[in-house]
Amino acid sequence: MQTNSGNRWIRVGWTASALLLALGIVALVLYGTGAFDSWRDARSLDRACGGALAQKGLEAALGTSDPRGESHDTERGLLAQCSVKTAGSGTGKALDITLRWSNETPPSGSLAAYSEDYNGFKGQAAPLGNGWSGVVRHDGTTQIMVALDCRNQKSKALVAYGDLYGETNSGTLAGLGRVTAETAQRAAQKHDCQVQAGEPLVKVSTAKLGDPDTAEPLKQAQGSCASLRDLARTAAQNGVPEVMEYPTDTHAPQTNCYLVTSQKKPGFGLYAYYGASAKDFLRSEGDQLKQGTGPIYGDKDYAWATASCPQSTQRAVFVLYHLYDRATDSPPITHYSAEFATSALKAFATHEAETRGCTDVRMAS
Repeated sequence: MQTNSGNRWIRVGWTASALLLALGIVALVLYGTGAFDSWRDARSLDRACGGALAQKGLEAALGTSDPRGESHDTERGLLAQCSVKTAGSGTGKALDITLRWSNETPPSGSLAAYSEDYNGFKGQAAPLGNGWSGVVRHDGTTQIMVALDCRNQKSKALVAYGDLYGETNSGTLAGLGRVTAETAQRAAQKHDCQVQAGEPLVKVSTAKLGDPDTAEPLKQAQGSCASLRDLARTAAQNGVPEVMEYPTDTHAPQTNCYLVTSQKKPGFGLYAYYGASAKDFLRSEGDQLKQGTGPIYGDKDYAWATASCPQSTQRAVFVLYHLYDRATDSPPITHYSAEFATSALKAFATHEAETRGCTDVRMAS
């Protein structure tokens, strides 16, 4: 009996040893072939941004099929924050995603884009397109901002920021756009925010305004400046016979139109903000607008208006700024005409409101 028992324990020991050896061999194979790393990277992406990270588009954005995700502790008011980088590329972040609600405090630095509206073309934002409520910004890095209004909670929207570090092209920008937009959509669904999403993004425009070849006579405007065509003669008399504009997109949360001099310098900028973008713009610039003061000239350097829109309880905001050219450290148009500014803004705001189904346009005194 003792001999049989001893043999049985010997067999158990051999079996356990063989099993451990087999597991070790499997582990070596997994490590050697990179299968374990791939599994770990896939798990990290599934957990990133609270499980809301959309993975279609990552390969295009980062130029790799082997990305790794990492979630971060969030600032106060943020819903989630995560980064994605190429596996094995060190600690540098390649792509950052930040999520928040529009009624929460914006992340640090996010309002800087609105305070640049006075500064030539720096405040520009191109429409994201494909039915998405979003814009593309270029300022050192490339950022895509998407703001999806909650149809069942009109007081707020899901706001997503996607920042891409390094060189960009049409392919990487389309990838960033898809990741940012679809992550916003997934996060909204997860938190019972019913939104209107766009089509899958396969192309995002890389166009930026400011180059001389982006200017055209005001009377030929067909996009975001089309509402000012009837003012072509008056605009020329005020030193801005030409425009730089983006295509019209009624889904974009921001619209830009620039009136430029015959030397292609930025004279006046007109901006429209809707929903979450209007709320953030007022957080950044609202006190100065209401007090009649601006960060550069003092008073009477702008005109503004608001309107009531069906998409959000936040009133839309329309602004005309007398622009400053940092390249020359002076305004290209030295004379500011309040009469021209008011007429241009009224035409711009009225047209924008009509295209969005907004009403009750109010010119601020």
